[in-house]
Amino acid sequence: MSIKVGHDAPGLDLAVTAYDRTKDGGDDQFPNIKLSDYSGKWVCLFFYPLDFTFICPTEIVAFNKALGEFEDRETVLLTASTDSVYSHKGWCDAHEDLADMKYLMIGDVNHQLAAAFDVLDDEKGIAYRGIYLIDPQGKLRYSSVHDLSVGRNVDELLRVLDALQTDKLCPCNWKKGEGTLN
Repeated sequence: MSIKVGHDAPGLDLAVTAYDRTKDGGDDQFPNIKLSDYSGKWVCLFFYPLDFTFICPTEIVAFNKALGEFEDRETVLLTASTDSVYSHKGWCDAHEDLADMKYLMIGDVNHQLAAAFDVLDDEKGIAYRGIYLIDPQGKLRYSSVHDLSVGRNVDELLRVLDALQTDKLCPCNWKKGEGTLN
């Protein structure tokens, strides 16, 4: 499967279950969602390999700390791995740094979402570190896939999101507030 920037994002209508740490329990803690539920908003979706690992919590915590930055940009933040939502809950319960999670963690146990975004390592049954920005019309505007051993830079992703949201030409190393090219 091939995904392309500038085309419709894949998997918009795939039903997935997520873990919502902000809920006290019950069914509300495990909502069923689709990416199309966020139509009209920007979406940042990032995949990580596995719960209970070493690099993954550093990324998840960094994104959590930057959640307000994404919200200021009217962007929904979602993460996904091929673990179950119950594994996500157990990991957040057991890991002090994940106790304050404020965005949804998708459990992609059937691997459909990771396969749709072409980040699934079929042999290992886990996702590479893929990250995607989807615009309010459901178009994929940015994608990047990192090897399993390399964490991502949240500040760079916010810079790219800012540039995309200008809908103008932004030169190399452009930062929010700087001039664009006309």
